[in-house]
This record gives sequence, structure tokens and C-alpha cells, in this order.
Amino acid sequence: MEQGSGEYFVRIGVGSPPTSQYMVVDSGSDIVWVQCKPCSQCYPQSDPLFDPTISASFSGVSCSSAACDRLAAASCRDSDRCRYEVSYGDGSYTKGTLALETLTFHDSAVVHDVAIGCGHSNKGMFVGAAGLLGLGGGSMSFVGQLGGQAGGAFSYCLVSRRSGSGSGSGKLEFGRGAMPVGATWIPLVRNPRAPSFYYVGLSGLGVGGVRVPVPEDLFRLTELGDGGVVMDTGTAVTRLPGPAYAALRDAFVAQAGDLPRTGSGVSIFDTCYNLNGFVSVRVPTVSFYFSEGPVLTLPANNFLIPVDDGGTFCLAFAASASRLSIIGNVQQQGIQISFDGANGFAGFGPNVC
Repeated sequence: MEQGSGEYFVRIGVGSPPTSQYMVVDSGSDIVWVQCKPCSQCYPQSDPLFDPTISASFSGVSCSSAACDRLAAASCRDSDRCRYEVSYGDGSYTKGTLALETLTFHDSAVVHDVAIGCGHSNKGMFVGAAGLLGLGGGSMSFVGQLGGQAGGAFSYCLVSRRSGSGSGSGKLEFGRGAMPVGATWIPLVRNPRAPSFYYVGLSGLGVGGVRVPVPEDLFRLTELGDGGVVMDTGTAVTRLPGPAYAALRDAFVAQAGDLPRTGSGVSIFDTCYNLNGFVSVRVPTVSFYFSEGPVLTLPANNFLIPVDDGGTFCLAFAASASRLSIIGNVQQQGIQISFDGANGFAGFGPNVC
């Protein structure tokens, strides 16, 4: 959606009768939640706040329940109601009570007794969305709760931002039947300290078909669970460890020498170009080299993005403050991406979105 802070939304009916809500698609976290009445602190959203008192299927969860046991941070301060609290990497958070509720997808597929967070205190970057659809690898994510019905499998196409508002939509499918024939598959890397994240093995980066001189150790997941490379739909721009980002940027700048640079960066971007007046430009490709052999070469839309209406385009990568690398949704857009959690694989293609 045009609004928001770089996330992708899905439309989901919450409750009975279903109340339509925009929810952020987040493969980097587990909890499914929506902002709920009564709200002690809520950010602005496009839809009316969800009111659990008018849903016939809303059922609060007790502290002794199995669902409450699976929460990483559960508490029961003043009642027997299970309370949850989730904070995200950008400082956003949601707090409230856990409940079982019915979710309706695409007006026809109904899933009963999904454990969701009813958020009464929420703050953050979720501009416009009512909440979040957690699709991570943990048991409390929507995929984890589907269990045998989906086998931990889902596939998605994130529509390119260039398609403009209303001119295209992506697709999110659950279940083994959604696994495409002809995809290129790479193994997922397990991190017991962060089971929500989908880690992949990245061995290097390329610009213009030439491998950038970056030590593979910069992308390795350590035995202590530090570092590694995560694929995340809930993060917009890919983050790389400082030395890896600098090497990628310098290689790109060197090969894009004919393009006019701007004098300064924009927001988190430090490498921007003034392309005002250009009908078309030639840019070097950017590629991810995966440990098991395949190379994913990105379309130009996935690494050089407009940041204003005046023709300023920036290289859509940024340095990470930690050793963790995150492949964000800008780099994933337009590519069919699949996760087979039960068998431990991630797939690319074969379709474009």
C-alpha cells in the first residue's frame, strides 16, 4: 500500500461477523495481533478499531492454557487472563490480552480458534494497519498454528511498488499445495536462539556480475546465535554488516560512474542519484550469492528506488548496527518466494509477480 512505512498489508476478516482489517505481512515475527477496544494507547489506523464485545467467536485465554504457555513473554498480573507483550527491532511494541478468534481470508477461507493478541497499548511504525500477521517459524505464528494443514509452508508475491496504487496486488498462499514446481530451493539455517527467523546461507554479494570482495564470515551464523542472514517481509530495506555494505556500495558506485550523484544522502540512504530528466538509465546488476550455489540477481526496481517526486533514486541497502543481515521486502518484491518450514527450505521463482 502507498501508505505505511514500507510494509505490505493483507485484508483479513477478524471475528464473527468478520470485521475487515488491514494487517502487516511479517515473516520475521510470530504473534498475530490487532489493536483492540478499549485502547489505552493506539496509533492511527485505516479501519475502525476491532471491538471484541461484538464478536461472537472472541474468547479470552486463561493463564493455564497451552497457548499462554507458548508465549515467550506472558504475564498474569491482575487476573487469570493471559497477557502478552511483544517489542520489535524498530522500537515498536504491542501489549494486551491473548484470545482465540476466527479469521476469514479472501471472504471464504475461515480459520477458527486462532490465538491472537488483542492489543490495548500499541506504539510504532505500523502506519495505517490494524495489526500484524506473524508468519515466522515459531509455534505462535499463523503458519505455526495452522500446523498439519499447512505443513509450515507458504508462498508469496510482493507486488512491485512501481506498479502504483491499485494497479496490482500481490498474493499470499498457505499450504503444501502452494509450493511451486520449478522453484530454485536453498536450505534454511536453524538458529535455536531465534526460532521465529528464516535464516538462509549467504556466501557473498555481486555487482555487475562480479563478486564483491567480502569475507563469507560476515554472513555466518555463529554457534552462539549471532549474525547470520534473515529473510523478512516486515523489514523494508536490506541491512548488511558495515564492511559488507561498504564493499557493495563502493562496487556499485564504481560501476555506475556515469550516473549523476546527489550531494547528500536521504534518510538511511547514503548513495543517491539525480535521475531527473532521464527517460532510461543503465545500471549494474546486484546479486545475492547463496551458500548452496544459486545466485539471485535482482531487477533494478529492487535496489534503486525513488525517494521523492523529483527524480532522486537511492541504492536501497543500508548498514546494520549489528552482525545480523536482513534481506528486506524491497529486495524481495516481484519475485515469487516460498518457505517450506517443515522440510527446511526457501524457494525463489519460478514465477514473477
